[in-house]
Amino acid sequence: MITEQLLNKYIETIAQWIIESNHVVAFTGAGISTDSGIPDFRGPNGVWTRRDAGLPPPSWKISPRGIRPNPSHLALVELQRIGKLQFLITQNTDNLHRESGIEPELLAELHGNGKLVRCLACDRQYTRQEVGWDANRFGPGYRTQKPVADQPNCPNCGGRLISSVVNFEDPMPEKELNTAAWHAQICDLMLVLGSSLMVNPAASLVGVAIEEGARVVLINQGETPYDDFVALRILTGIGEVLPPAVELVKLSEQ
Repeated sequence: MITEQLLNKYIETIAQWIIESNHVVAFTGAGISTDSGIPDFRGPNGVWTRRDAGLPPPSWKISPRGIRPNPSHLALVELQRIGKLQFLITQNTDNLHRESGIEPELLAELHGNGKLVRCLACDRQYTRQEVGWDANRFGPGYRTQKPVADQPNCPNCGGRLISSVVNFEDPMPEKELNTAAWHAQICDLMLVLGSSLMVNPAASLVGVAIEEGARVVLINQGETPYDDFVALRILTGIGEVLPPAVELVKLSEQ
């Protein structure tokens, strides 16, 4: 358990590094959304952790319809608002970064977004509401599923629409991956928040940042392959560290 004194030191260090940096990139995994009530995957009580132990999936703390961005999501929005966060890379498909107010053009959703569909021909994305996609009628629309009669087509080019979620065996979204890689190469500080860093190629971007000389702060409650290589490793909840650190950054801007 982290003492209050050590926790305060972590908060102050992160704030100071953000203040000193010119190109801050955040990299988020399922752990940033647990405070919103969504179970993670490889945490102590995660979906895959419990499956491997022969246990049933963890229960959701709140109805999926009641899921909202939490203070850690909102802290990243504040960093973007004051010009300190240049880009956000996420493995999450829960749409909470968009809901929180992150600008879509400064966001790479490497594993897609459960609220969006993507055109296979022109690569444009739409909300399901924009194209009239009724999941009860047409299903989730995964790439591997056969098209359903009368399902919506792309309003731009008439191409086939599929869920933007990247499932196992699906190709990564090339544009988003390339943009994320570019930011990983040029950042001087990367905040890695709530990822086990076990899924590549997304996790390899943390290695890119380290190789290019960036400071990397890693906040995650489980072990990761990068624990011994980052500048600062913190084993605690993201909500205990990130929001207060951002508040210190905002005070410095006044």
